[in-house]
Amino acid sequence: MAENRATKSGFAAEAHGKIKKKFDSQLAGRMLEWVKEVTGLDINTNGEWGEFHKTLKDGQVLCRLINALQPNTIPEKKINNTSMAFKQMENINYFLDAAQKLGVPSQESFQTVDLWEQQNLASVVTCLESLARKGSKFGQKAIGPKESEGNVREWTEEQLKAGDTVISLQYGSNRGANASGINFGNTRHM
Repeated sequence: MAENRATKSGFAAEAHGKIKKKFDSQLAGRMLEWVKEVTGLDINTNGEWGEFHKTLKDGQVLCRLINALQPNTIPEKKINNTSMAFKQMENINYFLDAAQKLGVPSQESFQTVDLWEQQNLASVVTCLESLARKGSKFGQKAIGPKESEGNVREWTEEQLKAGDTVISLQYGSNRGANASGINFGNTRHM
């Protein structure tokens, strides 16, 4: 957690405990190994909670990951190398914006505080997983199931008009179907 944040208690502690249980250190380690392979950076691939956070906290590795997938998405001069908190969070925001442009759906993304203040590192892993599935689109190794591709169909005017010749009664008929004579329960006697 951030140094200036009070420890959680009560319902907040219980909720945060549930979030922490969703974190899979093995999966986090695999994602860091993928990041290391794609970027060529010499980073710690230990997926434990604290090590994972320390590796990604400043956002520089994440920005370089985006640039490895699609060069110059985040200009090098925009990537902040300082230890100032708001600059590190700015790096994370650059990553999140670029990840969304590369196709990571919003439900698989995370908020800046999830990473920077260790609020929900499981969602950070989910975001990296989503990005890793798209790796092959950018000429990199992909991890996870292959994503589906669009199968757009082009119909000619002749094919569309052929559907008008089908007689709808060939599909069956519901003529005469009604609910007359069906009673449920006792009738009302007057």
